[in-house]
Amino acid sequence: MAHHISNQSKPHKDRRDWHNLRSMLPFLWEYRGRALFALVCLVLAKLANVGIPVLLKQIVDNLDRAQELLVVPVALLIAYGALRLSSSLFNELRDVVFARVRYHAMRRLSTRVLAHLHSLSLRFHLERRTGAISRDLERGTRSVSSILNYMVFSIFPMLVEFSLVAVIMFSQYAPVFTLITFSTVAVYIAFTLAVTEWRMDFRHQMNRLESESNAQAVDSLINYETVKYFGNEQLELERFDRSLDSWEGVAVKSQTSMSLLNFGQGAIIALGVTLIMFYATASVVDGTMTIGDLVLVNAFMLQLFIPLNFLGMIYRQIKYSLADMDLIFKLLDRKPEIRDKPDARELRLDQGEIRFENVAFAYQDDREILRQIDFVVRPGEKVAVVGHSGAGKSTLARLLFRFYDVTGGRVTIDGQDIRDVTQQSLRRGIAIVPQDSVLFNNTIRYNIVYGRYDAGREEIEAAADVACIRDFIERLPKRYETLVGERGLKLSGGEKQRIAIARAILKKPRILVFDEATSSLDSKTEQAILETLRQVAANHTTLVIAHRLSTVVDADRILVMEEGCIIEQGSHRQLLAKGGVYSEMWLLQQQENRQRMETV
Repeated sequence: MAHHISNQSKPHKDRRDWHNLRSMLPFLWEYRGRALFALVCLVLAKLANVGIPVLLKQIVDNLDRAQELLVVPVALLIAYGALRLSSSLFNELRDVVFARVRYHAMRRLSTRVLAHLHSLSLRFHLERRTGAISRDLERGTRSVSSILNYMVFSIFPMLVEFSLVAVIMFSQYAPVFTLITFSTVAVYIAFTLAVTEWRMDFRHQMNRLESESNAQAVDSLINYETVKYFGNEQLELERFDRSLDSWEGVAVKSQTSMSLLNFGQGAIIALGVTLIMFYATASVVDGTMTIGDLVLVNAFMLQLFIPLNFLGMIYRQIKYSLADMDLIFKLLDRKPEIRDKPDARELRLDQGEIRFENVAFAYQDDREILRQIDFVVRPGEKVAVVGHSGAGKSTLARLLFRFYDVTGGRVTIDGQDIRDVTQQSLRRGIAIVPQDSVLFNNTIRYNIVYGRYDAGREEIEAAADVACIRDFIERLPKRYETLVGERGLKLSGGEKQRIAIARAILKKPRILVFDEATSSLDSKTEQAILETLRQVAANHTTLVIAHRLSTVVDADRILVMEEGCIIEQGSHRQLLAKGGVYSEMWLLQQQENRQRMETV
């Protein structure tokens, strides 16, 4: 079964929100000075904001004093305008200063996630679904920006303003005003928390179904030709629509529950404001409060309850962002299956001798792939591995590159167990031309130079020449700057394979691995490249994995595999003379070739 991040996420009750928020702190630490300055600006903005109703009270009260009517209100009005300007200035300054902190944190997290994905094992990447994981990663990285945004621009300002208002109201007015105000807030928050927690299940289902439908769409587009070959456009649309149908049902439930939440919040706010105004009006009537006090209390209510009206939305968005962030941090917590030892050293690659010593391997405990594999590829030697599909041939290359660790025995290069050296140094000394040569959606130059990024133009052209692709490239209008399309779809299978060969040659490795390297080539091109590869391999230790026996007749030694074991080995002549499995395969392929020629 295919897995992706959304499938791995547990119900939201099992999330570790505080742990995830603490995990976010290292991404902010680099710009801690900016973050602190932004918080100072935030406090100053709120001080100015709270000062505005206080000045408004003074203005209203002073209007009753005729002798000061021409002087005091003017000074207060100027101060009133200055406070409004200060509030706006410090708010904008906070935004400008904190922008670098927020976007830098997003950048660092995105880079770390991609680095971690590259560190995870081949097993993870064979099981993942690209469409689903890309969607989850996009949401998860965006969640960091959202949480920082809500914290600095909504939650902290609200807390600061509430604290300042609480101090003024508690010190200047009857306790009943503070009691009503903050009781309303407490009830509002409790109601919002309870309903939002209930609604989170809908959000999780929506995320899962959205990722699932997106993965299906991407999968069908990646396999566009296969869909067309079998005329299954309607099947793909029906699968996609079924996922969206489920998503639609959950989305409607989510919207309905949100309306219930909004109405409840509105009712609580209305009740709180009504009670406050009732007591304030009564106090003005009995002379314990002035009209200016009434204006002040009313202004405070407006300032507190207007942002409070958005608290439900902010809280929901933070919960959603925490859910999305959880996907990322659970991925980051996933341990790479293949890791360097703490004392791993660089591979010392002198001769390039490869040894498989009594190697056993299983992808799962109940499915053994390789058993008692023993062979050596000596320096400068060319050894071929042949056998029917599923015999375990390509697994040898994956073990050599240490995409997996052996479950028994060991693999050595120049006498060094590859588990004792760093993965980077191991792979630096080996180049492979795989059966399915997938290219980057970039230029031909980029795909060739990927083998060695510091190579010069002459080296690139020489590698293309060796791979019999140079003439083809130079006939193209844009030559080496030609875009190859996603996965190299603008090129034929043979052209992609030759670019992959040029890339491997440019790497200048000590060890070469060819995994069905000429499988996509026509006979004429195949023979030309085989001749070139013979010259290239003369100075390399070469492991060739092949199905077509005609491509390995010149190998120093041929290993014949069946059901994960080496059942025969020797030169082409020796194996034919033996009259065993290799001889039968050879005769069968020769017969198939003759029939093909007769058909042509």
